Amino acid sequence: MQTPREILADLWILAGGDPAALNSVALTGEEPQLPSSFRVAAAAQTSIAAAGLAAAQLWKLRSGKNQKIAVDMRHAVVECRSERYLGVEGTPPPPAWNAIAGVYKTRDHRFVRLHTNFTHHRDAVCRVLGCKAEHNEVQAALMQWDAESFETAAYASGGVVAMMRSHDEWSALPQAKALAALPVMTIEKIGDAAPKPWPGGDRPLAGLRVLDLSRVIAGPVAGRTLAAHGADVLLISGADLPAIPWLTIDTGRGKLSAFVDLKHDEGRDKLKELLAQADIFSQGYRPRALAGLGFSPEEAGRINPGIVYVSLSAYGHVGPWAERRGFDSLVQTATGFNHAEGQAAGIDGPKELPAQILDHVTGYLMAFGAMMAKARQSREGGSWHVRVSLAQTGRWIWNLGRVPDGLKTGDLKGEAIKPFAVEAQSGFGRLRTIRHAAELSKTPAFWARPAMPLGSHPPEWPARH
Repeated sequence: MQTPREILADLWILAGGDPAALNSVALTGEEPQLPSSFRVAAAAQTSIAAAGLAAAQLWKLRSGKNQKIAVDMRHAVVECRSERYLGVEGTPPPPAWNAIAGVYKTRDHRFVRLHTNFTHHRDAVCRVLGCKAEHNEVQAALMQWDAESFETAAYASGGVVAMMRSHDEWSALPQAKALAALPVMTIEKIGDAAPKPWPGGDRPLAGLRVLDLSRVIAGPVAGRTLAAHGADVLLISGADLPAIPWLTIDTGRGKLSAFVDLKHDEGRDKLKELLAQADIFSQGYRPRALAGLGFSPEEAGRINPGIVYVSLSAYGHVGPWAERRGFDSLVQTATGFNHAEGQAAGIDGPKELPAQILDHVTGYLMAFGAMMAKARQSREGGSWHVRVSLAQTGRWIWNLGRVPDGLKTGDLKGEAIKPFAVEAQSGFGRLRTIRHAAELSKTPAFWARPAMPLGSHPPEWPARH
């Protein structure tokens, strides 16, 4: 198996980084850190280190100065579960899932996982099943369905579910074959533009403007990471869009937050105005969803030549599932992780990974790709498109290999978390959060803005200094 340093080197070279820069990175800690047969700790450490090294390289481009980067493996894996350790005025997180979310058996002795935290997704599942939103009723109704037929019907009705597949079953699907030709991340030049001058500032991303159109974990983690290195991140949401409050707090650190209604011309005009002044446009809508509103990568490049456009999807931008909605837990289920982890644990049924690791790692890869594309824009010009997906990240983690007896590792709790926790005031009260795991010697990562409720700020960019 590759060492974490070798994994990081592959990521760095994939994104066009100078191999000599890797000499400035120190990776500490040993696997495993969490109970899993997969290399979740190595994935956490190397993705965070890649983003940290990219920030250091931007600082070198801006200032001419080198610096050292250090990432501790335990700190990295704790940050990849940051939502679990959040405290608001001393109160721990509420249950992560609503009443009918989770795993169920079906008529053909298979398993399906339902993601029903958003009301419209819950209602779609109940509509297909013809039952009330109660666990026992859902289970009884699912015994009238075969797993794959239900998965297909639920998606057609607007639900988000996944049938548990083995990795071999997943690999045989056209979707898996379509993704097999892709690297974990792609960075593509999509238009011509002059190099943009750097704004003033004393941090790697100071003065850079990031439009963040994302929800839940992966995309918001990307924006949080860019904010940790000094970017002005403006989170755009809608007053009528569902949100998961606890995740909004945890991933909102460092960001401005504004409402813009993209259903109306006025809102779309406002977003165009913001986009025209942005450096990075980061979005987690399904492939082609924003294109219908006039914000495809190519259109963004026309509105703002030189933009770095970052696209996140669940199952990738190619293949028959490209339009399919998905979340970390569902992608784990569909692509073989839950089956393999269950087998490793000796249980009949799915077992989740010990973190929303596809989400978090994908978020750090988004931030990494955005910064590497920005570095290229500053040197050679052009507009750039960065693409990642939860399923591509999953394939990458799978290919890192397995940890023998990894499930015998104890979980991290209490005292193990304390060294990485910090407290600060916010728009929600006093928060206990996890500080960023990438330690830069000359430009330490921190969040200059507190987490605030959605829509707390006007949809405007702050002045550049």
